[in-house]
Amino acid sequence: MKRQDFIKKISLMAAFTAISPLYSSSQEKKKNMTIRLLRNATLLIEINNKKLLIDPLLAPKSTYDPIIWTSNGIRNPTVDLPIGEKELEKIISSSDAVLVTHTHNDHWDISAQQLIPKDKLIMGQPEDEAKFKKQGFTNIKSVQDTTSFEGISITRTKGHHGKGEIGEKMAPVSGFIIKDGKLTLYIAGDTIWCKEVAEAIQLHQPEFIVLNAGGAKFDMGDPIIMDKPDVLEVCRISKAKKIICVHMEALNHCYLKRDDLKQALKEAGEYGRCIIPADGEEIELAS
Repeated sequence: MKRQDFIKKISLMAAFTAISPLYSSSQEKKKNMTIRLLRNATLLIEINNKKLLIDPLLAPKSTYDPIIWTSNGIRNPTVDLPIGEKELEKIISSSDAVLVTHTHNDHWDISAQQLIPKDKLIMGQPEDEAKFKKQGFTNIKSVQDTTSFEGISITRTKGHHGKGEIGEKMAPVSGFIIKDGKLTLYIAGDTIWCKEVAEAIQLHQPEFIVLNAGGAKFDMGDPIIMDKPDVLEVCRISKAKKIICVHMEALNHCYLKRDDLKQALKEAGEYGRCIIPADGEEIELAS
């Protein structure tokens, strides 16, 4: 080999060696957090390169009877999932864990119990552990206070699923603070505005908040999840960059429509900070 060709070859090898670590680093770079709303409160969250399936309601449209203590006769869910069977199978198989805020049928339905493998990691409140076991699930992690999962911190928060006697009958419910060391997400769960929600926001200062904001109620009594005034109160007290409103237009007792909440947020000057995703929509969140 000629000296000139040898030097050229060495130079190319050196250049490749210098470039390779940079290329590898960019490939392994962490993604920002993404949240995809499937329907109602069913979310697919990707954080720290792990996927969490939240509150799965997976049955086809009109599978279930109307919610108890309602009289409009509309069956649930009121809309289909925005995905087909193949994509749903892929979402379930690729999810690293399922996080259940509570086991009411609109958050943990019979279809979810049948479709999700029995050895899939199920995380939820301690009050629901016995129910998961009875349903045949074998890999259960109860979150009493804070637990860790694959570099992700998950902290349980409290709330009120309605007021007075109705709220007592609907208990217990939980929310969760999810952190990856870079981003903090607060999933408030099925709760109205209350001191527990205010305390969770003040203590954890989440950059992003998910609110169940369909104004669900029975034929009697007040809403049992957040309605317009509750969402606006979260906006007032929170410094969150984005507030994502879900649990809307999927159940017969959720009366707050997306357009009505959108209008209220516009009037309050909060619409730019609040997101009301469509079913199937994915949102990327960055610090």
